[in-house]
Parts: sequence; structure tokens; C-alpha cells
Amino acid sequence: MYYVYMIRCQDNSVYTGITTDIERRFKEHLSKDKKCAKYTLTHTANEIESIWKTEDKASAAKLEYHIKKLTKAKKEQLIKNNNIDELLGKNVNSDKYEKTYLES
Repeated sequence: MYYVYMIRCQDNSVYTGITTDIERRFKEHLSKDKKCAKYTLTHTANEIESIWKTEDKASAAKLEYHIKKLTKAKKEQLIKNNNIDELLGKNVNSDKYEKTYLES
């Protein structure tokens, strides 16, 4: 299982990434250690905004790539409305992705 996630940073920017373990990866972003993304070293991670799960790495990488190409305004729409079809329909098959949440 792979996850595509969007993190809100303290400066209100949005970071997008992929992982097989969302909780571990978010802790890495928060810790700012050597496994942290370069982006979240300088843009402090604040909270996870959205998570989608998919079966394979290729699908996760494709969704991540297309989300990263979106404008900030469209990323905000995606976070708010989960409208993959509307924003990315011509580039990704939304049936491959399931919106999910961290378990408490």
C-alpha cells in the first residue's frame, strides 16, 4: 500500500509526498533529521491535510507528480473538496485512489 499525502507547513505552503508508512514519514518531516524532505527543512511541517491510498508505487508517483504541478489555489481546492476528477481527471484515474485518514 502506498500513500500520497499533503502537509500544511507553518508558512501556509503545502508539501506533497508519497510513502508506505504515513505516520513514520510525518514524524520524519517534523523531526527535521536527515530523512526529512529538503522542503520541510526550511518550511516547518504543521499538519497533514489530505491522504490518498493506492495499491502501487507507480500510481502514487503519478498522483504526486500531478498534484505538485497544480497551482496553490488548486491544491487548496483539492484539500477542501477531494475533487481529483475535476482537477486531475485527464491525467489520473481517480478510481485508483481512496481518500483516507490517520487512525487515532
